[in-house]
Amino acid sequence: MNKVLGLDLGTVTLGIAKSDSLGFVHGVETFRFDKNQYIVARKHVYDLCKSLEINEIALGLPLRLNQSESEMSMIVRRFKDDLEKEHPELKITLVDERLSSVSAHNALSMNGVNHQTRMQKVDMYAACIILETYIGMKGNK
Repeated sequence: MNKVLGLDLGTVTLGIAKSDSLGFVHGVETFRFDKNQYIVARKHVYDLCKSLEINEIALGLPLRLNQSESEMSMIVRRFKDDLEKEHPELKITLVDERLSSVSAHNALSMNGVNHQTRMQKVDMYAACIILETYIGMKGNK
């Protein structure tokens, strides 16, 4: 199985997870950047892909519960388009991420992680959930 990067993009953070060649998902980090400085986040993603020898990305697409798109959905789509233009060798798939952050908060809370640590790690865990969803989708094809 190809290694894949999972991403949960926010306005100042980027949760990052990766899968190994067996398909197991591991949290990498929560990358922080200045508000709306997506070019910095894209460079970080590309540098990670290069160093980890990954060319496939699962990028969370935030949808409302009624499946409509939000302003953040448009930002994510632009992030994807810009990253693909800059690095056409990357294969980027959008993954419905509804409730991934809620699931991440709940999982961390159930495991006794305190509020401060939970806030620092929730984006990375949300990226893990996005990546697991993507791997599951690929396995069902």
